[in-house]
Amino acid sequence: MISLNYRDARPIYEQVKDGLRHLVVTGAIQTGDRLPSVRALASSLAINPNTIQRAYESLEAEGYLYTVAGKGSFAAPQDGVNRVRRDALLGQFDSSAAELLFLGMTAEELTLRLRDAALRQARREEAGQ
Repeated sequence: MISLNYRDARPIYEQVKDGLRHLVVTGAIQTGDRLPSVRALASSLAINPNTIQRAYESLEAEGYLYTVAGKGSFAAPQDGVNRVRRDALLGQFDSSAAELLFLGMTAEELTLRLRDAALRQARREEAGQ
């Protein structure tokens, strides 16, 4: 599910957060799916439950999951992802695209990659329905 790299400069909670976000975005965790409890995930990763709690809280603030008291945490619908995260990702996208163009990639190559990503997402959505 999630793998941690102790040589990574990022804090463990960010690695957990990024791993869970990736699972939600790729469809491995579907909207409404229950995430492992804080204690269960902490135990399986052999880390402190507070680290998992911090990752869950951050993902909830970003709109990737929601928590129901006494029931657990669940993957949120895509419309729940907040605009701040979207704007941040678009800024990263613009910077990356500009650098790729500088390094010799053509606009057509970037367009093809974007279309391929959209097709993969559409297939994932079809498979989930």
